[in-house]
Amino acid sequence: MASLWSSLNITNISEFTLLGFPLGFQTKVVLFIVFLSVYLLTITSNVIIICLVKCNQQLHKPMYFFLANFSFLEIWYISVTVPKMLSDFLDQGRKISMVGCFIQFYFFFFFGSTENILLVIMSFDRYIAICYPLQYFIIMTERLCRLLAVGAWITSVIAMMIVIIPVSRLSFCGSNDIDHVFCDFSPLVKLSCSGTKMSEVTFFFLAGVVMIGCFSLIMASYVHIIMTVMATSSTTGLRSALTTCTSHFTVVFIYYGTVMFMYLRPSATISFSIDKVVSVFYAVLTPLMNPIIYSLRNKEVKKAMQRSLRDSMKSFQTVKCRGL
Repeated sequence: MASLWSSLNITNISEFTLLGFPLGFQTKVVLFIVFLSVYLLTITSNVIIICLVKCNQQLHKPMYFFLANFSFLEIWYISVTVPKMLSDFLDQGRKISMVGCFIQFYFFFFFGSTENILLVIMSFDRYIAICYPLQYFIIMTERLCRLLAVGAWITSVIAMMIVIIPVSRLSFCGSNDIDHVFCDFSPLVKLSCSGTKMSEVTFFFLAGVVMIGCFSLIMASYVHIIMTVMATSSTTGLRSALTTCTSHFTVVFIYYGTVMFMYLRPSATISFSIDKVVSVFYAVLTPLMNPIIYSLRNKEVKKAMQRSLRDSMKSFQTVKCRGL
């Protein structure tokens, strides 16, 4: 990616200013504490899920393999934006270099694209588990799971390279104030003094393909799941089957409800004031909600957590007794 930065068509701007929220210093200090708490809690909860999946034999299943990948993704997803937001709450300058802005832009949408694809893969896993239970472990082999996970990351790398190339060639020669809390597409492109048509067409085309395509595949998998269960099971069986999908279904609607509002609207309807609030929700709060939703609604994860806590307490007591 280094070659991209050297090809930037820069005139007289070498850095941007992230305007963020127009708030008083005391309010920013409060928000700094809140955002820092959310960030640390998000990192901790996702690390716990990864450790639980890795250390508990009962969770060595395709569903939890993808969940661990999802948690790993969320750690990086929130780390792209929140550390910079935290520094900006206490820094009146709120500067970000042009290279830093493009790096943040690239990785934010790279992780966002990967999240879309992982959500599709997780819905496919649930589809196979419920519609083809006898063939589940034959189809969802360890090799296939790894290929699907690697494919999600590689596909996103390629997709975002297609987006970043035309964006990186824009000229910026007027105002350097980005009316946002991070380097998002619309407020960034708005500052360009060169033609942005190619960048906009490329971005919104790929955003539409990724978001609408992935959302359609997820909905199709759930339609098949519901139809299969209704045709072959009792009401109790339907309830049991849908319970296994509720966590994933909740995450899907929270995530797509916000990102589709942000990136699939006509540019004329864009309001940066509203967008800043919505972007904080899906960039900061959603990565925290996901592990909570998955852990609180999943019996196997809760049991694994309880076993780990009991084992930790036993180990602590054993060490303590030996010390005495």
